[in-house]
Amino acid sequence: MQDKDSCTYKEGALPSCAPLAVPMLATQPCSEPAYDSADALAKGTLFPGLDLPFMDYVAVGPVENTPQAELMALDFVCQELALYLDTHPDDKDAFKTWKSFSALAKEGRKRYVEMYGPVTRADTAKFDCWVWPEGPWPWNGGKAGKK
Repeated sequence: MQDKDSCTYKEGALPSCAPLAVPMLATQPCSEPAYDSADALAKGTLFPGLDLPFMDYVAVGPVENTPQAELMALDFVCQELALYLDTHPDDKDAFKTWKSFSALAKEGRKRYVEMYGPVTRADTAKFDCWVWPEGPWPWNGGKAGKK
């Protein structure tokens, strides 16, 4: 068994006295190295140690620079910061950053919905009729679907 100081950022260590049949979750001791912002958005995580294939799918990038990608990036940052804050609730700088990006994401979503239509079903409340099925949908090449 390795001691925790010899583990890389992709590995964790169990204490030598861990009892049987008690689940243990290896902790991530640090956040280095981290992906740059474009790779993180494409891969869905900031941390290479969490970049694991799902059903033999490996994300590649980069993500195109579009209004939708900008909104996705803001939501991604908010989600990553929220996950970090779940385990580091006393980090006041991270919470301040989360609040700042949450405000940016809220404003960005508002502008996006006004220009392009709803992102979630809840966004349809801003319209006079049910516009959710009108798209544009990514699988339609970003063009509006049938009306």
